[in-house]
Amino acid sequence: MLTKKAVVFVMALLLSACGYHLRGALELPTNMKNVYVEGGSSSLLEQFRQVMKSSSAQLAGSRKDAGIVVKIANEQFNRRVLSLSSRGKSNEFELEYRLDYEFADSKDAVLMPRQSVEVRREYYNDQQFMIAKDQEEAVIRNEMYQQAVQTIVNRARVVLEAGAK
Repeated sequence: MLTKKAVVFVMALLLSACGYHLRGALELPTNMKNVYVEGGSSSLLEQFRQVMKSSSAQLAGSRKDAGIVVKIANEQFNRRVLSLSSRGKSNEFELEYRLDYEFADSKDAVLMPRQSVEVRREYYNDQQFMIAKDQEEAVIRNEMYQQAVQTIVNRARVVLEAGAK
């Protein structure tokens, strides 16, 4: 019994020493531990919440509690048909997610001017499995939100680290 505990303890030390961390977890600067997101859809805010939670940070309830404010504008999700079957049904779709964002501090001083993020995905729409394809599109949309949030958070890290120097 004692050797099992010792082995588990040693494995835990080795994993932490090699830099292992949970997927999606980011090392954030201290002034990014409280982020306030202004604007954005509920799906985008949920992805921000998940990224912050996995990185030992949180979304601030108000601007004054935040180390950085992310202002979201012009959020758009578009779906476009890329190809049709011989029956005139859509075979392939392109999903496009686009938004503009800028960073400010809690006193509304601009840390980074407005920039854009654009994420595109294509997927095949098999007419025999319509229900499964609807679920697939929901998963793809969620991944697109996640990629946009990762891009914004990484950019915020760079901006905050550059401002600290």
